[in-house]
This record gives sequence, structure tokens and C-alpha cells, in this order.
Amino acid sequence: MTRREPLNREKVLDAALALAAEDGLKGLSMRKLAKTLGVEAMALYNHVKNKTDILDGIAERVYSGVEPADPGAPWPERVRATVLNLYRALARHPVVPMALATDEANPNSLRALRPVEDLVGALYEAGFDDEGIRQTLGALNSLVFGSLLLTTAGFTTTRRDEAGQDPYLRRIDPAALPNFSRALPALSAVHPERDFTRALDLLISGLVAAAPSDGPAGP
Repeated sequence: MTRREPLNREKVLDAALALAAEDGLKGLSMRKLAKTLGVEAMALYNHVKNKTDILDGIAERVYSGVEPADPGAPWPERVRATVLNLYRALARHPVVPMALATDEANPNSLRALRPVEDLVGALYEAGFDDEGIRQTLGALNSLVFGSLLLTTAGFTTTRRDEAGQDPYLRRIDPAALPNFSRALPALSAVHPERDFTRALDLLISGLVAAAPSDGPAGP
């Protein structure tokens, strides 16, 4: 008889991430997770508290894997690197941004918050005050999560009819909507990371222009 390796928190999170990736957030349950691991559901509670704890653990793992920016680089480069690396880490596990956006996960450990700490430090160095930090983080988070949700939740999926045409496009009247009709081919050509990077660069250009010129803001 093959001896089963002891269960631990990391193995539970590994299995949960794989299950959620396959079945979505709604498909992740303690019962199904236990079945995947070949144990009774009660055995999971020795390692995780509940589904929320599992989702927090998965999100923490993704955040802790975000590659840090070079601490010696200028603040705009650090902001760009941190945000782009966060986007890439979350894009590898689409279920995680969905859990964060729907408030099903909200990790607050040191490992999870390190990228945010680095980002806020760069913005303070730029001279933004507390209110400026709040507004800037909101803009950056909106870009990251908005981009991820648009490209992972079906918004960019092209549907075809039996003739191989997009029924949505066929309903657009070019005479009534000439500008939108002209832009549609470009709007349909989605390149997620390239589009995100372009938007991020535009946002950072705005931050550079808006940054106070008198150095780091005081407490």
C-alpha cells in the first residue's frame, strides 16, 4: 500500500488553486476540495479555517510572488515595475483577481502587502500627500483589476454565428454610428498585456506631470 504524504496548508492551497482555476470560485467548496485531496472534509480544518481563509491564502501566495522593483530606480520606474509585475502575477491566476474584486479574498499579511508597501513608498518619494496616495492607488488598482476582469471574464470573447460572423457587429449600423463602426476592427483586436502596458505608461506620464516638485511629502 502506498503511504500517503501528510496533508499541510501548502498542499491544500495548491489543490484549491487548481480546483478554482478549473471550476471557478463557485465551484470551490470544502467538500469538493477534500474529495480532490482524497480526505474527509473535516481534515481540511486542521490547516485552513474556511473558504475565505483558503482564498486569502491563495491571494497571499500570488502577491508574495510579485517580483519587486529595483529599490534604487527612480520612483516612476519603480511604480511601473511593481504594477506591471502585479498585473502579470494576477494574470497567471485569473480566479485570484476575481476573488479580490468581489471581496471574497482580502489578505492582510506582510507577504501580501509588500508590493503595496513598495508602491506607496515610491509615491511618497514622488511628493504625493496622503490624499494623493489614496487617489493614485485607486487609479492604479482600477487599471489593474479592470484590465484583468475585462480580459478574463468573457468581455473580450468574440461570439460567432453559423456563418462565422460576429452577430454583434452585424447589428451595428455604420450610417448611424460612423465613428464607432470605424473603430470596431481595432477594438476587436485585443492584446491584453500590450494594451495594459500602454495604459499604464499613459497613467504614469500623468503621475509624473502631477507629482509635487518639492520632494517627499512629510507626515
